[in-house]
Amino acid sequence: MTAPLSREIALRIGLAANDLPGIDAGALISILGAAVGLPMTEEKFANLGMKHFRQAGGEAFIKIPGDQLKAALRILKGDGVEETPEDVSVDPYQDGDMPGSIRVACASNSAEEMDGHFGSCRRFLVYQVSGREARLIDIRSTRDGEDAEDKNKWRASLIADCEVLYVISIGGPAAAKVVRAGIHPIKLLASRQARDILADLQHVLAENPPPWLARVMGQEAKSLTPFLEEMEE
Repeated sequence: MTAPLSREIALRIGLAANDLPGIDAGALISILGAAVGLPMTEEKFANLGMKHFRQAGGEAFIKIPGDQLKAALRILKGDGVEETPEDVSVDPYQDGDMPGSIRVACASNSAEEMDGHFGSCRRFLVYQVSGREARLIDIRSTRDGEDAEDKNKWRASLIADCEVLYVISIGGPAAAKVVRAGIHPIKLLASRQARDILADLQHVLAENPPPWLARVMGQEAKSLTPFLEEMEE
């Protein structure tokens, strides 16, 4: 049984197929299955190189110019995929507006959905969160970091003012760079609405913040309850 494609992956494949003469979406799915295996994920697409992509296409790619193949691969990686008009607006915020709050980043590809992998998400949604309130204060595109020598380090620097990061997936080396930037990464098993995740976090902040978060909030910790265990159950 073929693993279902996420909406984001299906969109990228459809757009990439439009740029490849003689290749429809079904054919491209078969080629990509050979190139990256199943299930297809944004992280796998982010790590797919041109040589491997061309080899997987075999004879189907022989007559397609290299520039078109490169453009299709960029689309598969998320570059040039336009943001949809459902996107949300940023809430007004000035430093000091929310005493005792922390800053949280969510890896995202659309709307206020936490559905991104650290190394391939289109942007980070940045929220200011307290026990009583959560505001979306910034949306930070990752597009400018595509040519960075160390993409993971660049992405970590993009959210270096945040204390917490929520992602669907993050590799060990990337996680190390995030931690070195002073950010606590939390990996969730499935995509969720960012506001729902933050509602859970708000409950923790209001009731019993772990020691390290209490220090960030300028409060005295109430207990030694491990934060990661509580949030990742």
